[in-house]
Amino acid sequence: MAAPTSVLDQAIHEALATVDDPEIKRPITDLGMVKAVTVDDGAVRVELLLTVAGCPLKDTLRGDITAAVSAVAGVSSVAVDFGVMSPQQRQELQTRLRGGAGGAAGEEPVIPFAQPGSRTRVYAVASGKGGVGKSSVTVNLAASLAAKGLSVGVVDADIYGFSVPRMLGTEARPTRVEEMIMPPQAHGVKVISIGMFTPGNAAVVWRGPMLHRALQQFLADVYWGELDVLLLDLPPGTGDIAISLAQLLPNAEILVVTTPQTAAAEVAERAGAIALQTHQRIVGVVENMSWLELPDGSRMEIFGAGGGQTVADSLTRVIGAPVPLLGQIPLDTRVRESGDNGVPIVLADPQAPAALALDAVATRLAVRRESLVGRSLGLSPA
Repeated sequence: MAAPTSVLDQAIHEALATVDDPEIKRPITDLGMVKAVTVDDGAVRVELLLTVAGCPLKDTLRGDITAAVSAVAGVSSVAVDFGVMSPQQRQELQTRLRGGAGGAAGEEPVIPFAQPGSRTRVYAVASGKGGVGKSSVTVNLAASLAAKGLSVGVVDADIYGFSVPRMLGTEARPTRVEEMIMPPQAHGVKVISIGMFTPGNAAVVWRGPMLHRALQQFLADVYWGELDVLLLDLPPGTGDIAISLAQLLPNAEILVVTTPQTAAAEVAERAGAIALQTHQRIVGVVENMSWLELPDGSRMEIFGAGGGQTVADSLTRVIGAPVPLLGQIPLDTRVRESGDNGVPIVLADPQAPAALALDAVATRLAVRRESLVGRSLGLSPA
C-alpha cells in the first residue's frame, strides 16, 4: 500500500490498521494484504489480497473493513475488491509470520513451543485407557481458558480417535499459505486435527513414523501465533504419540485424566509414570465421572470412589514430587449433549456442577509463563 498523501488518506490507513485478519489475528496492513486504497470525493475503494482464492472469511473481512473505514469523517461509501496473493507474496507473508525465519530446504521444522523463550504453557492431556472422557475434559478446559481471555490452542493428537472438532462445533478446514497452515477457530480456540484432512469419517491407518510426522507438522507447520496455553489431546495409553511428544515437546506438562474406578486408576498410574522416563512434569490429576448427583441432593458413585486421589498419591510417591488432584468432575448427561452439539458445557451451561468443576480446574491451569531468557532486566551496576 502506498504511503498516505493526505489527512483523509492517513485516517483511512489508521482505520484499516484496526482490522485484523480473522484467521491470523493481526492487522491486515501488517500482513501486506492491502494492495491499494483509492479515494474519489469521499468514495473509498480498498483492494485487498486474500491468501487463497475462495477464502471462507471473505464476507467477514468485507464487513470489518467497511465498518472501520465508514467511521472515518469524510468517507461517504466503501467498496472492497478482492484479489489473491501471488506465490511470492504468500512466501513473504510466511516469512513475516515466522519472524523472518524462512527455513532452508531440508531443515527440520522449528517448533516454537519447544524454544527456550516460549511463553506458552503446554499441557498434554493423557489417560491410561479410553472412555474416561479425556477429550471432553480437554475441550472444556480450552473453552474455559479462552473465556478467561487467554489465547488458547488445541492439538487433537488422538490420530485414530479424533473427536475434538465435533466437540468444538467446527467443520472448517485449515487454510494453507505456502508451507504454513492456518488453523480454524471455534469458541475463541484455535484447533487442528487429522479429522480436518480426512474425507468424511474415514479411518486413519498409520504406523509410528507417520504418527510422529503428523504431530510434528501440527506443532511446527501450523501458525499458532502467540499462545498462552496449548493443550494436546493425546490418545490413551503410552504408545507412539506419547513418545513423540516427549521428543518434540520435552517441556510439556502432563495432565492425567482418570475415573474413580480401581481398574481405570491403575492404568492411569502407568500413563502418568511414563513421565519418569521422559523427564516431563506431571501438573496434576483430574477425576472425571466422579459421581451422579440425584434429585434429592445425594450422590451415587456409579464408578466407585477415590480413584483420582489414589492416582495422585501414587504418582507423588513414584515421582518424588507433589502431584495434586486438581478436580473431580461429576457425571452429567449435559456434558455429553453439549459435546455432541459442539458447545462445551462450560459455555452452554456454565452453572452446571460439571461446568463449575471444569472451570475450577482451568483456573488452576491459567498460568502465563514468563521467561527471562534473552530479556533485559533493567538493572544497572551501582
